Amino acid sequence: MTVLVGILAVAWLLPLWLVVVTAMKSTPEYFHDASQWSLPEDPLQLFANVRDAWFTSGMGAGFMASLLYGVVAGGLAILFASLGAYSITRLRIRWPFFWFVLVFSGTIFPFQMYLIPLFKLYQDTGLYDTQLGMILFYTAIALPFCLFVMRGYFATIPRELQEAARIDGCSDFGIFWRIILPLSWSPIAVLFLFQFTWIWNDLLFGLVLSTSDGVRPITPSLAGLQGQFAHSGPPLVLAAALLATLPTIMLFLLLGRYMMRGLTLTAAGRAGSE
Repeated sequence: MTVLVGILAVAWLLPLWLVVVTAMKSTPEYFHDASQWSLPEDPLQLFANVRDAWFTSGMGAGFMASLLYGVVAGGLAILFASLGAYSITRLRIRWPFFWFVLVFSGTIFPFQMYLIPLFKLYQDTGLYDTQLGMILFYTAIALPFCLFVMRGYFATIPRELQEAARIDGCSDFGIFWRIILPLSWSPIAVLFLFQFTWIWNDLLFGLVLSTSDGVRPITPSLAGLQGQFAHSGPPLVLAAALLATLPTIMLFLLLGRYMMRGLTLTAAGRAGSE
């Protein structure tokens, strides 16, 4: 078994190694190499390629735009979903399951169905090719899944905590802010990791809803780089691709310790709510 795992690990790492090695080469060196697997003459060429990708291809503006969308839209989606889940599971509102199904029904249909009406809506309202429009869209598209997870987790928190806080004079919002949210950091961390990664890797809606640098996310910018700078060869494109992977890798390293715990808690929450 150990040998099999080792073989699979090597097979998985070989393409990554090829990407890194190619990104370290200059364009003339890449085209004159007899083998793609040969080591680069100057590994520091990677930083020159990253610099060129950042400043000359719109990657820098796309990087910052996606960072804004991932942090703001992902955070807002989790906040609104937490408020909705708290209302559904903890407050005495009418038809709580109906409101949950109404919001979650947004995930039933393929996302491609939203493209034409969303494009027309954004053109009519002036939200097309704006950062505000992209933030609103990413927040709305991430909301149903966040509500699904937070509803399942909130259902597992003992009601005795809520009743004790209410006896002490805490308001409903105070219970949510001071008790429920502090107990939910693990599922929140997992949700933020998932939603940030999805927003960061989105290609379809970034292409449809934006056109200009500073608004268009990084994945569409990376896709356009392949045609716009084809003369620069794979080293520049792969250096840009490595640059695009950094935030998600860093986020996973920072929040990875919450991953298994958060997944276990949310799975238990879903089972409990059923």
